[in-house]
Amino acid sequence: MQYAGVLTKMQTEHTNPINYYLVFKSHFIHINQLLDKTITLQFTGYECLGCGQNKKIFRQGYCYDDFYKLPNAGDWIMRPELSKAHLDIEDRDLTYEKKAQLQPHVVYLANSSNIKVGVTRKSQVPTRWIDQGAHEAIEIVEVPNRYLAGITEVALKEHIADKTNWRKMLTNTITNETLEDAKANLKQYIPEEALPYFIENNKETAIHFPVLEYPEKVKSLNLTKTPEYTGKIKGVKGQYLIFEDNTVFNVRNHEGFVVSIKIS
Repeated sequence: MQYAGVLTKMQTEHTNPINYYLVFKSHFIHINQLLDKTITLQFTGYECLGCGQNKKIFRQGYCYDDFYKLPNAGDWIMRPELSKAHLDIEDRDLTYEKKAQLQPHVVYLANSSNIKVGVTRKSQVPTRWIDQGAHEAIEIVEVPNRYLAGITEVALKEHIADKTNWRKMLTNTITNETLEDAKANLKQYIPEEALPYFIENNKETAIHFPVLEYPEKVKSLNLTKTPEYTGKIKGVKGQYLIFEDNTVFNVRNHEGFVVSIKIS
């Protein structure tokens, strides 16, 4: 069986375990059904998620020109504290930025390899946690815009990590810490503007991934360097496919890549 299409991040369902889907324009693959099966991935070209042209992908699925032009690739995406829509100040497209920034956002703690702080739109809970490979997460504050979430994250990351160790996440080397305790300890560092939005007495969300076997150490597959790869899938975690030979493939890092996938 063979499929072909443009890679975008896998879509997920919060089930036990998580259901993963690789969605193309006219069909999809339920990745959970591929566990213990051998697939061949072949890189055949690019299709920018912005302009749709066969142009080399620069970042986040976009070619160089679109990455520096489109409103959904602005600096405030990666750095929420730079959001300015609440001040009626445009970055690239104020209408888009108001829609994206002026909606409820959550600052959270997630445990993927260690406890880290992060920001997401409320509508992306728990998808954001799943994409990070977190096996548990808890909300700290729910604020009305991205800017407040951003300044809260900046304040908290002075006291706790804001990055996931992806290698430890994929080998399932997880620090055993209590998120409720960490949340309580961090409350004192929340900025005054965001403190009224602190969430009291909520519980952790548990997440279980479809992994048959974790690698002892990982080697990353880069399709620009290795345009064709064959391996047996042993699991899916975060946005990674895990293979029997310890190879891992970050689907999200290859958004905009056109591939063929052969299942044998």
